[in-house]
Parts: sequence; structure tokens; C-alpha cells
Amino acid sequence: MPRCEPAPIIGRLMPDLGEFELIERFFTRPARRATLGVGDDCALVQPTPGTTLAVSTDMLIEGRHFLSTVPPERLAHKALAVNLSDLAACGARPVAFTLALALPRADEAFLAAFARGLFALADREACELIGGDTTRGPLAVCITVFGELPAGAALLRSGARPGDDLYASGTLGDARLALEAFRGQVALDADAFGQVRRAMELPEPRTGLGIRLRGVATSAIDISDGLTGDLGHLLRRSGVAAVVDVDALPRSAVLAAQTVALQRECLLAGGDDYELVFTALPSRRDAVAAAAANAGVAVTRIGRIEAGEGLRLIDRGGAAVASEFGSFDHFRA
Repeated sequence: MPRCEPAPIIGRLMPDLGEFELIERFFTRPARRATLGVGDDCALVQPTPGTTLAVSTDMLIEGRHFLSTVPPERLAHKALAVNLSDLAACGARPVAFTLALALPRADEAFLAAFARGLFALADREACELIGGDTTRGPLAVCITVFGELPAGAALLRSGARPGDDLYASGTLGDARLALEAFRGQVALDADAFGQVRRAMELPEPRTGLGIRLRGVATSAIDISDGLTGDLGHLLRRSGVAAVVDVDALPRSAVLAAQTVALQRECLLAGGDDYELVFTALPSRRDAVAAAAANAGVAVTRIGRIEAGEGLRLIDRGGAAVASEFGSFDHFRA
């Protein structure tokens, strides 16, 4: 496996740079859609008439959610992307976000790179930074995103019904494969490692797909802690069961070259995929295909929803696959 050199976390220190100067220099921009942005006690956001606000928060802590080797640009991208993924699962359009950032020290190189990565994704998603907080401490990033969608149109975990098709977007498992490579448990050539590392550090939020699935999908969730675990949340909220064809799960060529056992571990329990898993009536297959095409995202039918409870895994021939695959738990891992 190629060696991964530490990112330039320690650059030119700025001992005289205080909290408010840091915010002003690296994170303050004129408000665009917000009524009032960075610089006051509160930001002010006026929702579009007839819409509902969708709000989600995620925290990333060094050593728990990301490695010390991750470049600051990628850390910022991922911190925002994982929150945008929650909006995608709800079918919400991004509007704004706040940033709480704990730093061991004021480091100009780190802050400049972090801000570049953050605003590159924020600008692409038309989601503006409107406030937050900074403090000294172990490196941690906490983002809260705000989105909007027509009242009553949100995709929820509770809408799946027996007979629905079950889909997954993109490909699964590469982020977990990258983690195994970092751990030295699997050897990958430089190109393969670069591909899976990118999946781990630069996930793509499926906001365009989520928006287009409103009125098409019956339920949705994003995959952050592993397919079986996150799908299990959806099944419990909907009061249904599911059958998943493990051999149908979408995967990259890099993952497909690994052993069957490793493929299944990465696909079913890997986490950090930030793809959407969603359900839809069989009669809406053309609409699902159109939504995926318009969003520029591949979707794969991976199973079906049934009456009952629990998740049943099968292979291409219909034989049962052992279902010992769990999901990530921050207080048990």
C-alpha cells in the first residue's frame, strides 16, 4: 500500500490572531440569501413562503471521524458534505449552514486550506455560511445545515410499504476499503488507493437526487454508519421488513477485485458512503430512472420491502447470506 504522508497541519502559526480576527479573515462573507449573516449575535434566515425548514447537525472529531493525515481542504469538504447528505435524504434544497470549529492553535496554512475546501463545496451547493463559533481545543468540526422544501413534501424514513422496490445510489464500500488500506489490512496499488481514499475523504452529497425524488420515493435515508444499520433504521420507522440481494449491491471495480468476504463487509457494514437508500413503488421505476438521470447519479435496485420486520440478505441465487453485519456506533466502536 502506498504511504500516506501527514497533511501540513502545522503551518505558519499566528499567535496574535484572536477568535474574532480569525472569523473575519477566513470565514466572513457578505450575506446573499440570508437576511443577516456572520457578525451579529444571531443570523437571520427568511424561509421562502410555503416551504418548510430542514435542519441537521453533524460533528467530526480528529481520531474518531477522520485521520490526522487528511488534508484540510478535504476535511472541510467532508464536514459539510455529510450534513448536506442528510438534507438530500430529506429531499431538501440547501440554503445555509453554521460552523463551530475547535483548533489546537491558529494555523494560517490550515485555516486558508480549510476555508478553500469549505467554500468550494458551499458555493457549488448554493449554501452560505451564516454564523458559528471558534475555540481552542482538540481539532473538531461541527456543522449545522439548513435546507428548505415544499411543506408536506419531505422524504421520511417512515414511508416504506410492502411491495416497494429498494434502491441505492452510487457505489458502496469504497470508504471502508480505504480505511482497511490505511490500517494495513489490505494492499492496493497507488491508483486504486487514490480512488478509494477520495471516496472516504471527498464524499458527494446527493442533494440533486434527493430533490428529484420528492413525490417519487416513498422513504429515504443516507448511509453514514453502514447499509444494514441505516436501512434497519428505515425499516423500524416504517414498520416493515426488507430483502436485499447482496450480489446486486453497486460497487467499484476496485472493491470488486477484493475477496467476497471483504466486499460484503465493506458493502454492508462499511459506513461513510453517504449514498441514498430509498424505496419507491414498482409502478414508479421509470420516474426513479428519470430522477437519477436528471441528477447525473446512478441508482441500483437492490431488493424489496416486505411485510414483517427485520432484514433478510440473499445472494444472486436466492440463498441466505449470514447477517452478522452491524453498523457503526460511536459509543461501542
